[in-house]
Amino acid sequence: MFRSLALLFTIACWLTAPAAMADNRIDGQRPDAPELAAYGAQPVGVRTLQLTNPGQIDILKIDPKQPKPDPLPRYDRPLTVEVWYPAAAGGNGSTELKAFLRDGTTEVTLIGQARRDAAPAAGGPYPLVIVSHGYPGNRFLLSHLAENIASKRYVVASIDHTDSTYRDKAAFGSTLVNRTIDQTFVLNKMASLGDAADNFLTGLVDASNAAVIGYSMGGYGAVITAGGGVTQTSVDYTWGAPHGLLAMHKSGTAEQNGRPDPRIKTAVAFAPWGMNYAFWDEDSLKGIRIPMLFIAGSQDDISGYDKGTRAIWQAAANADRALLTFDNANHNAGAPYPAPKEGNGFDEKLGFAPFDHYADAVWDTVRMNNISQHFITAWLGKYLKGEAAMDAYMDLVPNANDGVWAVEKDGSFKPEHSHWKGFQNRTAKGLRFEQLAAGR
Repeated sequence: MFRSLALLFTIACWLTAPAAMADNRIDGQRPDAPELAAYGAQPVGVRTLQLTNPGQIDILKIDPKQPKPDPLPRYDRPLTVEVWYPAAAGGNGSTELKAFLRDGTTEVTLIGQARRDAAPAAGGPYPLVIVSHGYPGNRFLLSHLAENIASKRYVVASIDHTDSTYRDKAAFGSTLVNRTIDQTFVLNKMASLGDAADNFLTGLVDASNAAVIGYSMGGYGAVITAGGGVTQTSVDYTWGAPHGLLAMHKSGTAEQNGRPDPRIKTAVAFAPWGMNYAFWDEDSLKGIRIPMLFIAGSQDDISGYDKGTRAIWQAAANADRALLTFDNANHNAGAPYPAPKEGNGFDEKLGFAPFDHYADAVWDTVRMNNISQHFITAWLGKYLKGEAAMDAYMDLVPNANDGVWAVEKDGSFKPEHSHWKGFQNRTAKGLRFEQLAAGR
């Protein structure tokens, strides 16, 4: 009888397990997650904004094979922005996010902790973080990070970059020209909404104390927004922006010399694209004058590592900066949320399984997400909130494999202890965290 009951229980669990396992959760926290990856105590709300940036150059209407039009065609550029924000307790809105898969046609449901349309928290204003996805991507690609840091009392605005999403991927030149423009426009718009008399952001957002976080092409935009001007070589590419329009972001121009906006205090760039295609050089990267955290995989075959992200980090000599490296990870190191289950199958049109767009062949995605959440929490805590205690989480032996775990019986650390702070014993492996001060 007991065997029969056990068998029935096992079958029942097996039948109900797929529904539970099917959730595409973005809020995963592994048991070995580093300390600062944990969600904060603040409930989180989420809302969608439909914004329009008037009078922008319409790159899609410019034929690079025809003479440069005069005047340039212009349009009112639409931008959808997802906002995660500190919320009042007791919200009961949906925790689902509806997002499209890499194929641009399959809609998937993501599950997090943020409550749709929850009432904003009191106690603001809170620092602003602008998030910028890759090419292609969408505003949900870094949603795991967005709601995590919002729970630590930040307002996070994540942009759907028109012409760069899975649904509307178009001329690459539009992405090259518009990334930093979109980021600055959203900064301005969030500032005006925060000052408005009748908006949910009223009194909630402090746009004068802001950061930009970008992944891949979003990282490219973040580098420009932080002050890194592009090269003449990149302006001249026939496959780039038509008729040299990228020159507006060239190092030495009045527009680029005005960056970074003084309201932007720091930036984080995951695998920023461009250095391996000569979009920057040592001189142009000296324009970066705000602290920057770079995050990359050592085997990145899209943005490059030694001649890509690491080279940008080394060349940004006028800024304090750090580089977090996931050894043996590829381009997706630490940025995208875990691959939705709907993307596991091979896609004929893409030529690969959408899974590949989110995952890494070596590292577990949730593990990487937790590590990114940890370090970005420390970085933003230091540079947006002035939390001196965060320095200890970044004052580390550069190669985590060299760290020594040495603990007394009473739990106190021995003098030779050099294991990474915030990481449990044996969990800081395969990582590097290197820092360079301005002037080096």
